[in-house]
Amino acid sequence: MTTLAIDIETYSNVSLKDAGVYRYADDPSFEILLFAYAFGDSEVRIIDLAQGESIPKAITRAIHDKNVIKTAFNAQFERVCLSKHLGVTLDPEGWHCTMAHALTLGFSGSLDNVGKAVNLPQNSQKLWTGKNLIRMFSVPRKRTKTNANQLDLFTNKVAADMYRYFPQDRPEEWEQFKEYCMQDVVAERELRKRLAAYPVSDREWSLYYLDQRINDYGVKLDSEFVTRVLEMDQVYSHRIHEEFTELTGVDNPKSLVQFKEWLSSRLGYKVKTVNKTSIPKLFGDAQAQDRPEVTKALELRQGLSKTSISKYDKMDEVINQDGRARGLHQFYGAATGRWSGRHIQPQNLPRNYIQDLDLVRTVVKDGDLETLEMIYGRVPDILSQLIRTAFIPSEGHRFIVSDFSAIEARVIAWYAKEQWRLDVFNDHGRIYEASAAQMFGVPVETITRDSPLRQKGKIAELALGYQGSVGALMQMGALDMGLQEDELPDLVEQWRKANPKIKQFWSDVGELAKEAISNRASRLSPQGIKFICEPGFLFIELASGRRLAYPNPRVEPHHKFQGTKITFDGLMKNKKWGRVDTYGGKLVENIVQATARDCLAEAMLELDKAGYKIAFHIHDEVVLDAPIGEGSLEEVNSILSEELSWAPGLPLGADGFECPYYQKD
Repeated sequence: MTTLAIDIETYSNVSLKDAGVYRYADDPSFEILLFAYAFGDSEVRIIDLAQGESIPKAITRAIHDKNVIKTAFNAQFERVCLSKHLGVTLDPEGWHCTMAHALTLGFSGSLDNVGKAVNLPQNSQKLWTGKNLIRMFSVPRKRTKTNANQLDLFTNKVAADMYRYFPQDRPEEWEQFKEYCMQDVVAERELRKRLAAYPVSDREWSLYYLDQRINDYGVKLDSEFVTRVLEMDQVYSHRIHEEFTELTGVDNPKSLVQFKEWLSSRLGYKVKTVNKTSIPKLFGDAQAQDRPEVTKALELRQGLSKTSISKYDKMDEVINQDGRARGLHQFYGAATGRWSGRHIQPQNLPRNYIQDLDLVRTVVKDGDLETLEMIYGRVPDILSQLIRTAFIPSEGHRFIVSDFSAIEARVIAWYAKEQWRLDVFNDHGRIYEASAAQMFGVPVETITRDSPLRQKGKIAELALGYQGSVGALMQMGALDMGLQEDELPDLVEQWRKANPKIKQFWSDVGELAKEAISNRASRLSPQGIKFICEPGFLFIELASGRRLAYPNPRVEPHHKFQGTKITFDGLMKNKKWGRVDTYGGKLVENIVQATARDCLAEAMLELDKAGYKIAFHIHDEVVLDAPIGEGSLEEVNSILSEELSWAPGLPLGADGFECPYYQKD
């Protein structure tokens, strides 16, 4: 099949990093400057669009031809930009993204990092030069002290204090820019060849195409509502800022140094931190010392530092001219294959607990800050809870929201063949109550929703499924739920005793992965999972047939515990590329979450076939933009609950609701 490798250089007044490619290309200032391309292994050619050249008709035909595979690193960028340039929405089918390919093999989404991982020749000077050229020609430049006198001479001003360079302004650098663009085609083509030994399956490409169509479609935002929230927050913040300054004398409420000094002077000891962990103690000390001014200052600063409001700013930043936000999902954003959020980050939205959402939205749309504060209390918290409601259906549509019920608990029970758990999911599905009953040997009927045993069952289910222990319970908030630290070890032991097959699952996975790596061989677990060690990778083949990839795996001595550990190349906690440790329980977590992702993927493909438009999706939940009178929640839940051909006996279940704006039911 013919391949057409593409790389483009562009310009827009909008920040690509901040607003994303859809808003970037939607701006009237957007243009493609350079278009570099190569068919197969042929010579790379470049078209200088900025200087009047145009894309030949033969190349345009190839771009539209699904039988010609267009390739690029982060192909979404090229496809969306070319769609804008050509005045059509290019179908993602027929595009292969080399970044997506790299992500399926456990690499990062950075071309530089992937190149290093597969030993592509690196020229740090050329990379540095290339980045400087992009800053020169593709990004608006700000007035500085050195160029202020010259700025008025430019005819290419973007704004009063902004300007841009055209090719004729820097002809030598422009020729370097063209060379840089062509070299990116060479690098992408070579990288694609290096990855070709481990191709992406047709099924995954189909899912990538669906992901791109979801990103293209986007979701409508209530722009009037967003504007009112931002106006209201500005008024409220200004008022709180003045009140805080008057109370404390601190000029800058965001200055922790000044605030800690003020707190120390009032409480009589040196306050070292003001954060989520220390604030409850500070409140307690203020109350004990009868310091109401400290309590009030802490409350005011909490209101000022409510970071969730920033999502409204991001909505305002990314919204397209047609009122929709696009590009909110990153395909294969996690090593398990799960999606990650972009820009507004739909995977990380605050929950709403307000009962009368219609009323409070009306109050906000009216801009009635006084009523909002009088009825509902803390304004930042209320506005934060309303973030979900800024997502609205298209005109004449409503949202159908459906999500899998306890999907990870179902998947791990199915893999491990923990029969009592499968029986629960095939019956009433109340896993927290059933878990507590199994752990403490009492009838499940005796455990009510408010029962302390249910609380123990819930925290155990949330924290212990992936070989977690006391630390996992504490991190999940066990102490905040009223449990005592000295009872946590028993809780761990009781849960593991109640789930012996899951415990064995951890052990099997850890040991077989080590065997596969050490012997450069393949192993099959009793749970039907394959461990395959091939040059450069450990692959774990899931029930779906998809493989998880762990680059450059090794079995090494464990320096903290007895025995050995598995390490591989990956993203560390600091988001840098390096050696990552793993173990049986963590690999089980990867397997379960990856399989849950595959369940969602199958459901989304089926929903798409049934004609439903997916506006966005969050974790194990889909939000459909459905015309009023068409489709049904019952049909959607049925599609999500349908047994999968590759997972016979996996008891899937789904529940949901319909709504005029997004919310948490």
